[in-house]
Amino acid sequence: MASTSLGVILYGPPASGKDTVTGALRRLNPRYELFRRLKVGGGRTAGYRLTDQATIDALREQGEIIWENQRYDALYAIDRQTLVEYLDRGVPVVHAGQPEVIDAVVAAIPGAHWLVVALSCPREVAEQRIIARATGDTTERLWLWDRTPVLMQPVVAIDTSLYCPDAAAELINGQATVHVAKAR
Repeated sequence: MASTSLGVILYGPPASGKDTVTGALRRLNPRYELFRRLKVGGGRTAGYRLTDQATIDALREQGEIIWENQRYDALYAIDRQTLVEYLDRGVPVVHAGQPEVIDAVVAAIPGAHWLVVALSCPREVAEQRIIARATGDTTERLWLWDRTPVLMQPVVAIDTSLYCPDAAAELINGQATVHVAKAR
C-alpha cells in the first residue's frame, strides 16, 4: 500500500445518497470505486460480494473482519485484505451508517488516509427515495434513518437535497486532493 493511499468514507443514514454520490465520483474519476462489502442474506445484491456464513466465520477467525453488522435481515462485513487491495488499485469508497465503522476502518489500516464525508438530507426526502427504491422495507429504513447519529466532525458535510450528485462529487474530489496534500 502506498504511503499516500486514500480512501473515502461516505457516512449517512439510509437514502442519504451514498450510492448516488459514489456513482458520480466514479464518473468523475474511475479511480473512485465502491468498496463492495461482503453480504450474507437476501435483499439488494448490487454493490455487494455475496457470500455465506462459513466464509464470514473463517475471516472473523483469521482476524480479517474489520466491521460487521446486521440490517434488513442480512449480515454485512468489511474485510481487511480486500480493502487493502482496493487501496492498492485506487480510491475505495466505503459506505457507513454507524460512526463506529469509521473508527474501525481507520484503525484497521493506519497507513491509509481517510476522507470522511457526512451525507444527509431531510427525512421527507429520504422517505421519497426509499419508496422509489421499492425494496419493501420502508418502515425499517426510516426507523434506522431516525436513529443514525449526526457525525460531529466530518471533513466534508453535504446535504444531498441541496447538491446534485455531480456537484457533491466535485466537492468531495476537491477535498480529497487537499486531504492527500496535507498528509504528505
